[in-house]
Amino acid sequence: MTGRTSGPWPEPDEQRPDGFGPPPAPFAPPTPPAPPAPFAAPAPFAASAPRSGAPRSGGPRSGGRRRPPRPVAAVGAALALLAALLLIGGGAYHLTVRGGSAQPPAGPSGSPSIDRGDGKGPGGGPDAYDPNAGIRAGEARVWLRDNQAEVAGAGTSQYGPWRVGDTVVGAITSGLTGYAVADGQEKWKLPLQTPLCGVPPAPSAHGTLVVGVKESASETSRCTHLQQIDLATGRAGWKVPVPPENAHDTTTQFELAISGDTVVVARAAVMSGFSVTDGHKLFGTSSPNGCYPSAVAGGSRLIGIRHCPDPNDVRAPGQAVVEELDPATGGARWSYKYAQDWTVGRVLSIDPLVIAAHHKDKKTWNLTAFAADGTVRSQGSPAFGVSGRCNGFGNASGFQECYAAAADADSLYIGAGKPGTTLDTEVTDQVVAVDLNTGKERWRTAGQPKGRTMWPLAVEDGRVLTYVTPGNDEAGAVVSLAAADGAAQPVLQSPAAARGAEGVFYPHGIRIAWAGGRLFLLNGRVYSPEPRKASRAILSFGK
Repeated sequence: MTGRTSGPWPEPDEQRPDGFGPPPAPFAPPTPPAPPAPFAAPAPFAASAPRSGAPRSGGPRSGGRRRPPRPVAAVGAALALLAALLLIGGGAYHLTVRGGSAQPPAGPSGSPSIDRGDGKGPGGGPDAYDPNAGIRAGEARVWLRDNQAEVAGAGTSQYGPWRVGDTVVGAITSGLTGYAVADGQEKWKLPLQTPLCGVPPAPSAHGTLVVGVKESASETSRCTHLQQIDLATGRAGWKVPVPPENAHDTTTQFELAISGDTVVVARAAVMSGFSVTDGHKLFGTSSPNGCYPSAVAGGSRLIGIRHCPDPNDVRAPGQAVVEELDPATGGARWSYKYAQDWTVGRVLSIDPLVIAAHHKDKKTWNLTAFAADGTVRSQGSPAFGVSGRCNGFGNASGFQECYAAAADADSLYIGAGKPGTTLDTEVTDQVVAVDLNTGKERWRTAGQPKGRTMWPLAVEDGRVLTYVTPGNDEAGAVVSLAAADGAAQPVLQSPAAARGAEGVFYPHGIRIAWAGGRLFLLNGRVYSPEPRKASRAILSFGK
């Protein structure tokens, strides 16, 4: 399983009008950090699905369903290759949209029909929205599912996506749903007896998830239990209470992380570890030198974050400590204390460990890369900006909630843009490679046209798989960037008609996973189904 999944409690509102996204723009190729040389601008497709005129909205469920985009006209020019000259180092080549036969590719294996996005499965009436309308040869077929569960009027947070074998899973407060990877058909549904109140970024290596659940359905009830779930089958396993660590240990939410066979439960100033296999308690809170637990991150390693108050000034911000923990005992293998006034914002990579922190003056942030023994490999303040989801400034989501960063042994690749007046920027229209041994920038891609952003997902076979959000004449795409110099190659292109549905998945709340050659986009907030109003839940395209 790859991909980073976790979430804040609660999420900001993310619903847009029924499947229509932002005004898109054509894809722009990467360039080296040297001053950009002139390049041939890509020409748009000769014909594309016309825009509906539906307004953009960041508020909850505004407007009814608009008329769906019409299929792309099948004219000769529409099958022409879209070429963009890429300038990487001293070399150049052409990025093309894959062409060939005029017949669109067959649907996913075992699924000849396609979910047209009306929330009722394959088929639909003549006005049903079809994200695959006008699909071209070589483009990746899309499946789309809408939320069908009744939720509170203000909507509810959605978590995931987690891929286990041929199943991808999403979760809302009331339960979990498993979908077939190939076509999005529902495979299983698991209602929870009491509301969800904590979700780890990823399951165990065996596809087992452990979530936090409340003691009752009351809105004011506390988060008190852990529930084991098999993501492959949707079966619930053991359920155990989380014993209080002290008289003040009460909370309405858990922060969870899984590493090996341990699930760690962090809450205000306390932390506990439990076995993923049978739920028995492994360890409880320790507060060495008066530094109490504040957060946890999991995966191939278990990383704890502590806060150390100033013993001489209770109003002072104190200091942050990062530790690698033994999953079996909770004991620290090593510790690193940040300088005064620095706050740990995000864990961008577990192995190698890369952490983003920010200073209280709101004008400075840094990246710290750690060696296996906890010594600092590099530390520096980048000249580029990233979103609040990737530096943690002004963003209350989980410590592994950045979906625009990936790393290999030597470099961090992160979605970036021009720094704003604060530490945050949502215009991450570039990918920057940072050398983890020096902390210096190695290369960066050219900026995308307005409205398009780039999200590094994973590093595979020496290439950085990157999601490029929808543009004017194209829906979203996945490209790969050479780890050595950022040279780009196309990997997947979704159909032009899908750009409206993809545009619903807001950058500030989207959750993404790349696994097994497929991209999964999950909306961070969903709403109850209504006549002629769709609440897009999950979208996927790939192999």
